[in-house]
Amino acid sequence: MSMNIVLVNPEIPQNTGNIARTCAATGAVLHLIEPLGFSLADKYLKRAGLDYWNLMEYHVYPDLEAFWKAHPGIRTHFATTKAPRSYHEAQYRDGDFLVFGCETRGLPENLLEKAYDRCIRIPMRAEARSLNLANSAAIVLYEALRQNGFPGLLEEGHLTGRDEAEAPWLDYV
Repeated sequence: MSMNIVLVNPEIPQNTGNIARTCAATGAVLHLIEPLGFSLADKYLKRAGLDYWNLMEYHVYPDLEAFWKAHPGIRTHFATTKAPRSYHEAQYRDGDFLVFGCETRGLPENLLEKAYDRCIRIPMRAEARSLNLANSAAIVLYEALRQNGFPGLLEEGHLTGRDEAEAPWLDYV
């Protein structure tokens, strides 16, 4: 199993492309709820996701009702600036669905009212309206993965031993 990211009516192709890349790097499944503010063939979407689309699984649904029917009984967490608690206070389990709204409106309040106990927010200054959607999805997803021990992910890297041309700025490190 893996984590799931749900984007409800995303509007900006670069955000969705970046989230697709995050899903590819983590094994998360991406769920897109129409209407989308772009075509899935959009060059900005593909450019932001680079060549990672073949490494990830994604599904498209015509609306929220079709999504709920396709996934009865799922565990959900709804990301919103209107949430009563921080994202790190939630307990995430493998297979959970992390739900995010569109960039300009967020998630519908009637949905949030029904699931207010499952709403989470990323702490930020009072003067800030919100964070970027792609950044928000990555922050919450990585907390969920951390709580589950980063299943299937490499936690360490290694130097390659391939140095480019000598760089004078190395003297300052």
